[in-house]
Amino acid sequence: MAKTKENHTKPLRLFKIEQEIQKGNFPNVESLMDLLEVSRRTVLRDIDELKIYYHAPIEYDAFKKGYYYSDNTYFVKNMMLTESEIFAVTGILPLMERYNNTPLKKTISKVYETLSQMLPNQVEVQTSFMNDVEFIADPIPAIDEDVFNSVFTATKLHQIMKFKYRSISATEYKEHELHPYKVYCQKGDWYVLGFSPKHNNFSTFTLARMKSIKLGDKFEVDTDYEKKVHIDPNFGIWNNDNPPEKIELLFDKSINTYILERTWHKNQECHQNEDGSVYLSFTSNQDQETLFWVMKFGSKVKVLNPPSLKEKVVAELRKTLENY
Repeated sequence: MAKTKENHTKPLRLFKIEQEIQKGNFPNVESLMDLLEVSRRTVLRDIDELKIYYHAPIEYDAFKKGYYYSDNTYFVKNMMLTESEIFAVTGILPLMERYNNTPLKKTISKVYETLSQMLPNQVEVQTSFMNDVEFIADPIPAIDEDVFNSVFTATKLHQIMKFKYRSISATEYKEHELHPYKVYCQKGDWYVLGFSPKHNNFSTFTLARMKSIKLGDKFEVDTDYEKKVHIDPNFGIWNNDNPPEKIELLFDKSINTYILERTWHKNQECHQNEDGSVYLSFTSNQDQETLFWVMKFGSKVKVLNPPSLKEKVVAELRKTLENY
């Protein structure tokens, strides 16, 4: 019974200790004993656990007589969840293993085990049903672990990145520099958006095409950068200065249910016509990504507007025919 209670209370204690240190309160053993209402031995054991299992850089300041983080960028990734929430998360985590193109895959099993331990002993997480389900993921490129970690570090600490990059049509890598602002994950692909001195504009780079990253000095953050970035996460994360256009499409009745049952864009208008065809419209500035998406429906879709998208579809079809 005592062990079960300890399993419930320890995560909360660790969370409170971490909060006190993170706030810069320089807590000591005595103040933590009063706060947590536990013994000196329990406080010392909890601090050791934070150091050993969470790699917390906890040091003791003799002058201020309290604990602090020697690395002020460190924080413990806590999730304070109810039992039902933990149960739900532990059921979902195995699905995440299908997304294995990043170093995050290595931590999934550890997170799963940690969350499972937070459940009471009477509850057992059953995942045997997963054996009867097969998940088919889109083919996604692998991302080098050093690249993944370096991009997140540079983005968090506002450090200049220098790296080699191979664009989609290139045959070799070229040198680039970037001041990273934000990381995006879109349908399993990972991207970093930042200011490129080479292009004198905000640009997007795919992590899978990057290598040999070197982190440099910190850069001065442009507080108005969001006003200078024109992307549409629903269809594409490429910075595009072109103004958004209203896309209007007419889908054949043979796939009307498929179109109607999905949300293709957050600002879409979608309805079925009397003849069974489906009208879909949305606004986006991602013309190239929209073109690729429309093309995959082949003869089952007709572009109504804008005229520029019609012309691109026709041009792409002609190029395709030349291959045959």
